[in-house]
Amino acid sequence: MPRNFKLTLIALLFCTLAGINIAVAQDDKPKAEEFRIMFYNVENLFDPFDDTLKNDAEFLPGGMRGWTWRKFEKKLQNTAKVIISTGGWRPPEIVGFCEVENRFSLIQLLKRTPLERFGYQIVHQESPDFRGIDVALIYRPDKFTKLFHKAIPVFFDSDTISTTRDILYVKGLAGTDTLHIFVNHWPSKYGGATATIPRRRDAALALKASIDSLYAVVKNPLVVITGDFNDTPVDESVEIHLEARLKVPESNGFYLYNLMTPFMDKWDTGTHKFREEWSIIDQFIISSPLLLKKEGLRLAESPVEIVRFPFMVEEDRTHNGTKPFRTFNGMRYQGGFSDHLPILLRLKY
Repeated sequence: MPRNFKLTLIALLFCTLAGINIAVAQDDKPKAEEFRIMFYNVENLFDPFDDTLKNDAEFLPGGMRGWTWRKFEKKLQNTAKVIISTGGWRPPEIVGFCEVENRFSLIQLLKRTPLERFGYQIVHQESPDFRGIDVALIYRPDKFTKLFHKAIPVFFDSDTISTTRDILYVKGLAGTDTLHIFVNHWPSKYGGATATIPRRRDAALALKASIDSLYAVVKNPLVVITGDFNDTPVDESVEIHLEARLKVPESNGFYLYNLMTPFMDKWDTGTHKFREEWSIIDQFIISSPLLLKKEGLRLAESPVEIVRFPFMVEEDRTHNGTKPFRTFNGMRYQGGFSDHLPILLRLKY
């Protein structure tokens, strides 16, 4: 074989191997990993046992809803099904809840359902709510390191007797970044939407004061605010008192931005339905440092989703379209999921 031909073959082989090595090196480049936070109003996750310190008589075997251990277990399995389905058998790293009665209910959710295999840990404190419903958070310790948590009380200026849910603050590490999470369940409109505006204002101001205090001591904090606000992004409690912006301002500086704007004013779209109207009362609001961050922990390309699997909704024969498939339809037990649809925030690092 001529010497020149051998040299040509060797050169071609070298180039081919080099190309393969380059391709492998490119494939080995680490890809961004998703970090997901879910929020779910689970609609009365009550155990069937009497708590003498709470008004839970409605959810007892002898109560008006005839709440039994069997129905409680069905509720646990349904809740776990939604959480696991949301992640495609890899459930979210963090899940915030509202309308959970107590820590016992959360323990049963994590021990008596397929969620057990994922090793979730619980963050929960009893709230002074007269019905005994609380906010809570569960997290996967292999993905999130909890550093600190506390309950932030909400007091009413116009009513010194009534009580409501605390706001749950959780600080932890996602990758190498510190994340500050606030889980909310603001006062409902029970008693009249207008009459209860001051209560949601007071909740907004309590949260805003905590955010301002955090910003005073932490440079560019990465904040995620979530929960059932019982108000929409354009209501005064959220837009004015909390100052959660619907548009990115031209000026720089620290501010809060509401990620739910794209879902507004769409027919048959929302997280909760009252009569014929869907609304966005479950929300994700983030701080500007997280909104604008380009490396480390940051927003994914499609950051927010309203989780809506077919099994979670049913036909609305009264007001057309669809509605959430609830545990109860009025006082009639139907074994559904919740009167709210959950929401999901996708981050990456």
